[in-house]
Amino acid sequence: MSKPEASTPRERYRAQVREEIKKHAWEQIATAGASALSLNAIAKRMGMSGPALYRYFSGRDELITALIRDAYRSLADTFRARAEAGADLRDLAHALREWALADPQRYFLVYGTPVPGYRAPDDTTRIASEIMAVILDACTAGQAPDDPASPLEEHLHAHRDWAGQHPAPPSALRRALTFWTRLHGVLSLELAGQFTGMRFDPVHLYTAEAESVARD
Repeated sequence: MSKPEASTPRERYRAQVREEIKKHAWEQIATAGASALSLNAIAKRMGMSGPALYRYFSGRDELITALIRDAYRSLADTFRARAEAGADLRDLAHALREWALADPQRYFLVYGTPVPGYRAPDDTTRIASEIMAVILDACTAGQAPDDPASPLEEHLHAHRDWAGQHPAPPSALRRALTFWTRLHGVLSLELAGQFTGMRFDPVHLYTAEAESVARD
C-alpha cells in the first residue's frame, strides 16, 4: 500500500526525517533488540539533539508503535496482494515465510517476545486482524457452514473475538488457528537459529507443515 504524499515541503521534510529515524531504529533493534531502543542514541547518530528528535516521536513507545504498524501493514498488504492473485492456503504459508526471512527483526518485533513495559495501541490489533481475515477467507473457501465437531471447535465457536466479524464456520476457525500456530512455531525456531546444529533444511519441515494444514 502506497503512503499518502505529504502536501507541503514542511510535511514532506517531517515525513522524511521520521522515516530516517525509523531506519536507525531498525538498525538498533537488529544490534541490541527492541528493549534497548534509545531515541537519544538515534538523535546522536543523526547529528540531532535529543529534544529535536522528540519533535518527531514523543518517546520510545510511539516509535515502537510506528515500527509495529509498518510491520503489520507490510504483511497485511503482502497477504492481500497474494489473495487477490488467487493464492490458496499453501501460497499464503510460503508468503509468510518469505516475508519473515526477508527481515527477521521485523518478524520478531511483532511475533517475538513482547517488549518489556510496552503495550501496543488498539489500531495495531486492527491491522493484525486484516492478516487473520485473509487466512480465514482461505480456510473458508469452498466450505459449507458446519456445526462444531470437536471440543476445540466448540470452544473456538464460543470464543471467536480473535476472528473479528468473519463468518468462518467452526472448522475453518480451527484450521486457521492451526495454520497460524504451527507455521509460526516453525518460523520462530528457524529464525532463532534453533535448527542450525540439526543439519537439515527447515524449509522442508515448514513445507510439510503447510501441506498438512492445507490438506486438513
